[in-house]
Amino acid sequence: MDPLEDVLTLLSPRSHLSARLAAGGTWALRFEPPEGVKFNAVRRGSCVLEVDGVEGVIELSQGDCYLLTRPAPFVLRSDPAAVPVDAGPVFARAEHGVARVGYGDGVLLVGGEFSFGARARELLIGRLPPVVHIPAGSRHAETVAWALSEIEDELTHRPMASSVVAEHLATVMLVHVLRLHIARDPRPASGWMAGLRDPVVAAALAQMHGDPAHPWTVAELAARASVSRSTLASRFKTLVGIGPLDYLTRWRIELAARQLHDGQMTVASVAHSVGYGTESALSVAFKRVLGMSPSVYRRRQGTT
Repeated sequence: MDPLEDVLTLLSPRSHLSARLAAGGTWALRFEPPEGVKFNAVRRGSCVLEVDGVEGVIELSQGDCYLLTRPAPFVLRSDPAAVPVDAGPVFARAEHGVARVGYGDGVLLVGGEFSFGARARELLIGRLPPVVHIPAGSRHAETVAWALSEIEDELTHRPMASSVVAEHLATVMLVHVLRLHIARDPRPASGWMAGLRDPVVAAALAQMHGDPAHPWTVAELAARASVSRSTLASRFKTLVGIGPLDYLTRWRIELAARQLHDGQMTVASVAHSVGYGTESALSVAFKRVLGMSPSVYRRRQGTT
C-alpha cells in the first residue's frame, strides 16, 4: 500500500459540507477559527481570502480552492474596502442550502470541513502550511473541479443519498489537493509527506507501510531503495525529521492505537500484528511514543 493511501485509510477523514455561499456587490464575512480543516472552492466569480497570522492576501478566482489547516480566524471579501460582518448569522439564515450576503449572486462558493483526530492532525496536517491554495488549471485542480461540480449538483438537486455522495466526493477532493501539494511544493517541510517527494525515502516508506510487522533494518531498507545505508539514513532524517526505524516504530504505534480503539483484539494480538513479539515489547514502545501503556490507552478510548 502506498503511504498516502495508508495514512488516509487509517485516519478515516470525514467531510462535513456547509451551506453554499452566494454573494454579490460589496461584501465581507468574518469566520471563526474552524474546528477541522476548512475548505472552500470558488464555483463562480472571484473574491479575496485573508487568514489571521498569514502575511498578505490570497486572490481567489473561479475554479480555485483552498484548505485552511490551522484553527485561525479568516475573512472572505469582495474587495479591501468591504467591512466584515460575522459569518455565523449569515449561514444561520441559509435557505435551501444557500447562504446569501451582499446583493446578487455573482460569486458562489462551495465549502465545508474535514474532521480528524488529534493524532491525525500530527500525521497528515501538522506539516502542511497554514493555507494550501490550489489555483485552477493544473491536472489535479481539474479533478478537484470535477469533484466540486458533482458536489454542487448533488446539493442542488438532492437525489437519494445526496449527502453521503457529496461527502465522499469531498474526500476525493482532499486526496487530489494533497497529491497536488506534494507534487508542486519545491521545498516541503519535514515530515513523512516531505519524504514522498524523494524517490529514495519514498521507496523506504513504501516498504515499511507495505509490511510494518517485518523486522526491518536500515540496511535492508537501503537495499530495497538501491542506495547505501548511510545515504538512506541521512536523506530520511533530513526530510522526515527522524530516522527510518524511529519512523517505523511510530507507524506501528499508530496502527496499534487504531486496533486498540476498535477493541476487537487482545493487546497481545495487537502486539504481534504490528511486529512486536510480546505484549511487554509493545508496551515499552507504546509508552515511549504516546506516554501511556496500551491498556491505559484502551481504557481512555472507552473500550473494554
